[in-house]
Amino acid sequence: MITNLTKIFQGDGGIHGQVLQNNGFQGTSLGLTAYAPVGDVNIFQDTSKPVSKAITSSLNVEVPDGVTNYVGFANTGYNGIPVTGATYNCSFWMMGNYSGTINLQLVGSHSGSVYADHNLTVKSTDSKFTEFKTRFNTTYTPKGDNEWHLTFDGSKVAGSSLNFGLIQLFPPTFKGRENGLRDDIATFLDEVNPAFLRFPGGNNIEGLQVDSRWKWNTTIGPVVERPGRESDWFYPNTDALGLDEYLWWCEDMNMAPLLAVWSGKSYGDILSGPDLEPFVEDTMNEMEYLFGDPSTHYGKLRAQNGRKDPWKVDLIEIGNEDDLTGGCETYPDRFNQLYKAIHDKYPHITIIASHGNYSCLPSPLPKDVIIDLHLYRAPDDFVKLFDQFDNQPRNQSVMVGEFGCRNTTAERGVSWPYMQGSCSEAVYMIGMERNSDIVKMATYAPLIQHFGFDNWTVRISIRESVKATLGI
Repeated sequence: MITNLTKIFQGDGGIHGQVLQNNGFQGTSLGLTAYAPVGDVNIFQDTSKPVSKAITSSLNVEVPDGVTNYVGFANTGYNGIPVTGATYNCSFWMMGNYSGTINLQLVGSHSGSVYADHNLTVKSTDSKFTEFKTRFNTTYTPKGDNEWHLTFDGSKVAGSSLNFGLIQLFPPTFKGRENGLRDDIATFLDEVNPAFLRFPGGNNIEGLQVDSRWKWNTTIGPVVERPGRESDWFYPNTDALGLDEYLWWCEDMNMAPLLAVWSGKSYGDILSGPDLEPFVEDTMNEMEYLFGDPSTHYGKLRAQNGRKDPWKVDLIEIGNEDDLTGGCETYPDRFNQLYKAIHDKYPHITIIASHGNYSCLPSPLPKDVIIDLHLYRAPDDFVKLFDQFDNQPRNQSVMVGEFGCRNTTAERGVSWPYMQGSCSEAVYMIGMERNSDIVKMATYAPLIQHFGFDNWTVRISIRESVKATLGI
């Protein structure tokens, strides 16, 4: 089984364990999405009180004069919050003069049933943000229509306000990792025995603009120091699932990491030649973070972030779909710039080109480079591609980095798979399997996504599709 992570809410709101939405007010489009007042209060996003240099705003909870009961705010998660009956970890940052009890609850949004009720004592000042952490037990409910409440004694704040930021709520995580994956989803995936993970995705790495590309060095370290960004899929990425978390994920599931690096192409601009050189240097800094001894600058940073030994990464992809969106003409030169820098210093790494369009590849292509094909087709078209690899040159290795049959009977696609699409994919996969001398890897896309936030047809029966896929 091979995995690909790139589309709608697969990380945030999906396999990443943190279940509160818009918890750091990252991105440009969400506003107060997922938040609601609890009791007689006014709430607003407050840019005048940033939690950190990265988390640049917080939630202001304004309490009118005369309030005497507990008040606060709710977060509804990603169309609700799962309540599993397990012990949850919760944290939040707080600013404002308050000494007393904070009450945390998990509550049915419509039923009003309480599935967790926990008090903790805090002391907060108006001079700086303070982080508070706690754990509490929950009572299982099969219903997902739940929300998280934080309330406090309104009589102590009446006529004033408190600020809260970077709220986090984690059900149990896979392998007990801090800031880890949701155990229920990750355990299922682990049982499929995946062979590799391609990350941080395809489009996810490019950026709508150069500055909103996936920046490896803003996805490491404490989450409060990660700014996040607006993603290519028009919702914010918190980047709480960052470089190290991806690599721990690979190690915990015994998968080979396939790391993509930015190749100079965003949807807003394309950089090449001398303009690309600073970003080549940035890629080499990332390589030092992965492989460098703790005596090096970035190797020391990796050790400080909890990983003393070098990461084992043998596969690097240069860019994503660089034959598209205006990238074709400059990709050969951009590829060669990055290939030379990486290969000269780390010759053990296998390099992958981001497409298979030979008119947009270096000629000749360096030996042992793998080309990456992405195919989304209607059922009949996949069946016609059954013999795609039968007569291809046997000296050119291929990765089918993304493939999937899309059901386009609805304008934005439909969430549920259908038999015709699954059968057509199986036919295509048999063609890959019988040419496994050149087809080295394949990955279905998207791997997972969150219903209610999706715009892509995804096959649910992963276990069956796995039988025809290829390992490294």
